[in-house]
Amino acid sequence: MSKLPTRAPDVTFHTRIRDESIGGDNPYRWEEVTTDQMFRGREVLVFSLPGAFTPTCSTYQLPDFERLHSAFFTKGLEDVYCVSVNDSFVMNKWAKDQGIKKVRMVPDGSGDFTKGMGMLVEKHNLGFGLRSWRYAAIIKDGEITKWFIEPGKENNCDDDPYGETDPVHILENI
Repeated sequence: MSKLPTRAPDVTFHTRIRDESIGGDNPYRWEEVTTDQMFRGREVLVFSLPGAFTPTCSTYQLPDFERLHSAFFTKGLEDVYCVSVNDSFVMNKWAKDQGIKKVRMVPDGSGDFTKGMGMLVEKHNLGFGLRSWRYAAIIKDGEITKWFIEPGKENNCDDDPYGETDPVHILENI
C-alpha cells in the first residue's frame, strides 16, 4: 500500500440540507461544507465504505455506527462522519431509509476526499466505477492520528473485507 497521508485533504463537499423555509415537496437547498469546518479544533471519526444501499454497509456498518454513536463520544470524539463516493441525493435517501439521526452523512460525489485520503479504488468489476476502500480514521484538528483499514486494498478486488472498520473493533482500539 502506498504511503498514507497524515493530514486530511482540503475538500469542499456539496451537500443538500433540509430547509423548511423553502416549502413544497422538496425543501432542500445546496450547502457547501469544507473539511476545515468539519475538522478544525475538533477530534472526530471518519469512516468510509464502498457505497450507499450496499449489503455490508447497510446491514452492519452504518447501523452499528448509529447504534454505538454515544460510545464514541465517551472516548472523546466529537462527531462521527460517514463518507461515501455517492452524491448528496443518494446519501440523504440512504440516511432516511436507515433511520440515521446521529451519524453525519457526507457525500463525496466526485471522490476528491477519498482520493486525498489515498483510498479511492476502482470497482469496475462490480459496475460501481471509482469508490472508496473501506476504512476509518481518527482526525484531530485536520491531522490523521489513527487509521483502520481493511486488508487487501486493490482495484477491482473480488472481496469486501469487514472487520478492521467494525465500530466495535474501533471502540476497542481507540
